[in-house]
Amino acid sequence: MFSYIFVLSYLSVYSTCLLIFIAVCTLAFLLSPFVLRKFIMDKDGHGIPPGPNIRYAFLRKYPELALDAWAKQYGPLFSIWMGTQLFVVLSDPHVARDLLVTHGSVFSSRKKYFMKNQMILNGRAITASEYGDRWRQHRKIAISVLTPKALQGYSQVLDYEAHILIRSLYEETLHGKRPVNPAHYSGRYALNNMLSISFGTRTVSALDPLVEKALDLAMEFMDLTGPWSNVVDFFEPLQWVPTTTRSRGRKLHDDLITVYGSMIQQVEARMKAGEDVPDCLVKTLIQNQKQENLDWEDLCMLSAVFTLGGVHSTSGIIQWFLALISSNPEIQRRAHEEMDRVIGQDRWPTAEDEKSLPYIRAIIKEVQRIHAPFWMATPHCTSDDFSYHGTFIPKDTVIVLNCYTLHHNEERYPDSFNFNPDRYLGDNLSCGESAKLANVMDRDHWAFGAGRRICPGLPIAEQELWLAISRLLWAFRFEAVPGEPISLDEYEGHSGRTPIPYRLGFIPRVNQLHSLLEMRQETALFNLL
Repeated sequence: MFSYIFVLSYLSVYSTCLLIFIAVCTLAFLLSPFVLRKFIMDKDGHGIPPGPNIRYAFLRKYPELALDAWAKQYGPLFSIWMGTQLFVVLSDPHVARDLLVTHGSVFSSRKKYFMKNQMILNGRAITASEYGDRWRQHRKIAISVLTPKALQGYSQVLDYEAHILIRSLYEETLHGKRPVNPAHYSGRYALNNMLSISFGTRTVSALDPLVEKALDLAMEFMDLTGPWSNVVDFFEPLQWVPTTTRSRGRKLHDDLITVYGSMIQQVEARMKAGEDVPDCLVKTLIQNQKQENLDWEDLCMLSAVFTLGGVHSTSGIIQWFLALISSNPEIQRRAHEEMDRVIGQDRWPTAEDEKSLPYIRAIIKEVQRIHAPFWMATPHCTSDDFSYHGTFIPKDTVIVLNCYTLHHNEERYPDSFNFNPDRYLGDNLSCGESAKLANVMDRDHWAFGAGRRICPGLPIAEQELWLAISRLLWAFRFEAVPGEPISLDEYEGHSGRTPIPYRLGFIPRVNQLHSLLEMRQETALFNLL
């Protein structure tokens, strides 16, 4: 009896000591940045940028608010530890330009995130490639279908999809009598544009199963690959532990190959059959597969990521536009006044009308500023040690462009939390042109990134947004549903941001709308061109 009690007592003491030991080790690990900040230095004694003296496993639901608070506390260049990974956050336009543009050779790589790079993309595609020959190869191929000449060739496709967007909303709202959630319609619009550019095809019906499947894949990809989405990305031992997140990543990898791989096979079959396949990314990939030494996964992931990125960002911006414009009736009135004065009601706006509609151009820019689809853009990674203004940024540090704070810089955007398109009146540059301005304080916004990793699809995205938003404004008056407030603060998504689902009234405002929409019917793309 005595020995039994002794054993129980011993085990109790042992368990208590073990728990204390684990607690002390955990506390030491979490607080280790306090010590590391004093020891990580360059040869001149410069330490890493200031920041919180604690390691984080994840950030809260709206991480941009935490980053903005830290930027105010620690300055425009600060650092944080997420698990074992050091992050440096850029919150000032001058700092962002200096590091990402001027010193782009050091700040243009990508961290090998476990979920995104290894589990989902398996090291393929532009967004997963480290800065180097493989990244240049993949970007060169992508850029080949995004040249000004190529964009001109897609103009008929983009124009047609904008027509179908308006037609779908007109029909599904029963000519303005029934409010709808615009997410599916903006998603299909963006998806069809990207399918045209990537695969030379399109969905011929809103009920096509590919619409829902592709939009679900895009959302899953964004949720799993955000810079703060997964603890497993920052605690390497967890990468060996079976988890639900790990299983989701592997399933997404397989689904991307299944869905987009089958579409590649369809394009290849059409080419072998002698059909006149429209110029598109996959056609270019197939024609250059041997020359560029691309394997099957390269083809699948290049085409999948190219499509996914374009779908989520464009769809999200259109959804934010509709949420904002319906919540700001005076801005909507001024947009309609400009549209009626310049375009009239006998035709709708085209790409050629953009310069004649400065207020509507300003609205689009302001939407992208106040509700950028990605508040942290796509993080970069340093390929070498770097010293900057008395601070040291070690090799393999993840670099985050803090778009939320950049877009609320009161010096550049006075009254920055107010939706005010007037701030862009007189800005006649495209986003791409604006990104190249010598004075970084004149740049319109940072929604598409910066430096050598700036979004390669920017020219396409700008034309997509112009055609969709200008025609929506020409065709409809937007009315919020009584008793169903639209949130302009909360959002869905861990990486890409879309509004909390809402319904909206689309009230036709042009007498000729019905007859104009009847002029063109739904058709497959290869019959269109």
